[in-house]
Amino acid sequence: VRLKESGGGSVQAGGSLRLSCAAVQYTYTCMAWFRQAPGKEREVVAMLSDNGLTSYADSVQGRFTVSEDSPGTTMSLQMNSLKPEDTGMYYCAADRRFMGIFCTQRLRRGSAADLAYWGQGTQVTVSS
Repeated sequence: VRLKESGGGSVQAGGSLRLSCAAVQYTYTCMAWFRQAPGKEREVVAMLSDNGLTSYADSVQGRFTVSEDSPGTTMSLQMNSLKPEDTGMYYCAADRRFMGIFCTQRLRRGSAADLAYWGQGTQVTVSS
Protein backbone atom coordinates (compact mmCIF):
# COMPACT_ATOMS: atom_id res chain seq x y z
CA VAL A 1 0.00 0.00 0.00
CA ARG A 2 1.58 3.27 -1.08
CA LEU A 3 -1.01 5.64 0.40
CA LYS A 4 -3.00 5.34 3.60
CA GLU A 5 -5.94 7.55 4.56
CA SER A 6 -7.18 8.21 8.09
CA GLY A 7 -9.52 10.54 9.94
CA GLY A 8 -12.91 9.63 8.54
CA GLY A 9 -15.99 9.31 10.70
CA SER A 10 -19.52 10.48 11.31
CA VAL A 11 -20.50 14.05 12.02
CA GLN A 12 -23.61 16.20 11.97
CA ALA A 13 -24.19 18.81 9.31
CA GLY A 14 -22.20 21.93 10.04
CA GLY A 15 -19.46 20.00 11.76
CA SER A 16 -15.83 19.44 10.81
CA LEU A 17 -13.49 16.56 10.09
CA ARG A 18 -9.82 16.37 9.20
CA LEU A 19 -8.55 13.66 6.90
CA SER A 20 -4.90 12.66 6.54
CA CYS A 21 -3.05 10.83 3.80
CA ALA A 22 0.33 9.29 4.48
CA ALA A 23 2.61 8.12 1.71
CA VAL A 24 4.54 4.94 2.43
CA GLN A 25 8.15 4.67 1.22
CA TYR A 26 7.84 7.19 -1.60
CA THR A 27 7.38 10.93 -2.06
CA TYR A 28 5.09 12.53 -4.58
CA THR A 29 4.86 15.83 -6.41
CA CYS A 30 1.12 15.77 -7.02
CA MET A 31 -1.49 14.65 -4.49
CA ALA A 32 -5.26 14.78 -4.48
CA TRP A 33 -8.41 13.93 -2.59
CA PHE A 34 -11.33 12.24 -4.32
CA ARG A 35 -14.68 11.09 -3.02
CA GLN A 36 -17.37 8.73 -4.15
CA ALA A 37 -20.91 8.63 -2.84
CA PRO A 38 -23.07 5.50 -3.20
CA GLY A 39 -24.45 5.27 -6.69
CA LYS A 40 -22.43 8.23 -7.93
CA GLU A 41 -19.24 8.64 -9.90
CA ARG A 42 -15.99 9.37 -8.19
CA GLU A 43 -15.15 13.09 -8.17
CA VAL A 44 -12.02 15.05 -7.40
CA VAL A 45 -12.30 17.28 -4.35
CA ALA A 46 -8.92 19.00 -4.04
CA MET A 47 -5.39 18.86 -5.39
CA LEU A 48 -2.03 19.86 -3.97
CA SER A 49 1.24 20.23 -5.84
CA ASP A 50 4.85 20.02 -4.69
CA ASN A 51 5.21 23.81 -4.66
CA GLY A 52 2.09 24.37 -2.58
CA LEU A 53 -0.39 25.18 -5.33
CA THR A 54 -3.93 24.02 -4.64
CA SER A 55 -7.17 23.61 -6.56
CA TYR A 56 -10.67 22.76 -5.40
CA ALA A 57 -13.95 21.52 -6.76
CA ASP A 58 -16.60 24.25 -6.78
CA SER A 59 -18.74 22.22 -4.36
CA VAL A 60 -16.12 22.45 -1.59
CA GLN A 61 -14.44 25.78 -2.33
CA GLY A 62 -14.33 27.88 0.81
CA ARG A 63 -15.21 24.96 3.10
CA PHE A 64 -12.35 22.52 2.53
CA THR A 65 -8.63 23.21 2.80
CA VAL A 66 -5.90 20.88 1.55
CA SER A 67 -2.42 21.21 3.01
CA GLU A 68 0.86 19.37 3.22
CA ASP A 69 2.01 18.31 6.66
CA SER A 70 5.26 16.92 5.25
CA PRO A 71 6.14 17.81 1.64
CA GLY A 72 5.42 14.97 -0.71
CA THR A 73 4.57 12.48 2.01
CA THR A 74 1.71 13.65 4.20
CA MET A 75 -1.36 15.61 3.14
CA SER A 76 -4.42 16.70 5.08
CA LEU A 77 -7.92 17.79 4.15
CA GLN A 78 -9.65 20.05 6.65
CA MET A 79 -13.38 19.87 6.03
CA ASN A 80 -15.58 22.51 7.64
CA SER A 81 -19.28 23.31 7.38
CA LEU A 82 -19.94 19.76 6.27
CA LYS A 83 -23.14 18.96 4.44
CA PRO A 84 -24.99 15.66 4.00
CA GLU A 85 -23.98 15.71 0.33
CA ASP A 86 -20.32 15.51 1.44
CA THR A 87 -20.98 11.95 2.54
CA GLY A 88 -18.90 9.34 0.76
CA MET A 89 -15.71 7.35 0.66
CA TYR A 90 -12.73 9.68 0.48
CA TYR A 91 -9.62 8.54 -1.35
CA CYS A 92 -6.11 9.92 -1.49
CA ALA A 93 -4.27 9.73 -4.82
CA ALA A 94 -0.74 10.70 -5.81
CA ASP A 95 1.74 10.77 -8.65
CA ARG A 96 5.31 11.82 -9.43
CA ARG A 97 4.78 12.64 -13.10
CA PHE A 98 3.10 16.00 -12.52
CA MET A 99 4.46 19.07 -10.76
CA GLY A 100 3.33 22.57 -9.91
CA ILE A 101 0.53 23.94 -12.02
CA PHE A 102 0.67 20.86 -14.26
CA CYS A 103 -0.64 18.99 -11.23
CA THR A 104 -3.35 21.30 -9.97
CA GLN A 105 -4.73 22.28 -13.38
CA ARG A 106 -5.75 18.65 -13.89
CA LEU A 107 -8.73 19.29 -11.64
CA ARG A 108 -10.28 21.81 -14.05
CA ARG A 109 -9.20 19.86 -17.09
CA GLY A 110 -10.93 16.71 -15.91
CA SER A 111 -7.77 14.62 -15.88
CA ALA A 112 -7.18 14.36 -12.14
CA ALA A 113 -8.19 10.69 -12.10
CA ASP A 114 -5.06 9.88 -14.13
CA LEU A 115 -3.01 9.89 -10.94
CA ALA A 116 -1.21 6.58 -10.64
CA TYR A 117 -1.41 5.64 -6.98
CA TRP A 118 -4.47 5.36 -4.75
CA GLY A 119 -5.28 4.63 -1.16
CA GLN A 120 -8.05 2.36 0.05
CA GLY A 121 -10.27 5.15 1.30
CA THR A 122 -11.82 6.41 4.51
CA GLN A 123 -15.56 6.84 5.06
CA VAL A 124 -17.11 10.21 5.82
CA THR A 125 -20.75 10.35 6.86
CA VAL A 126 -22.57 13.64 7.44
CA SER A 127 -26.04 13.44 8.94
CA SER A 128 -28.67 16.15 8.69
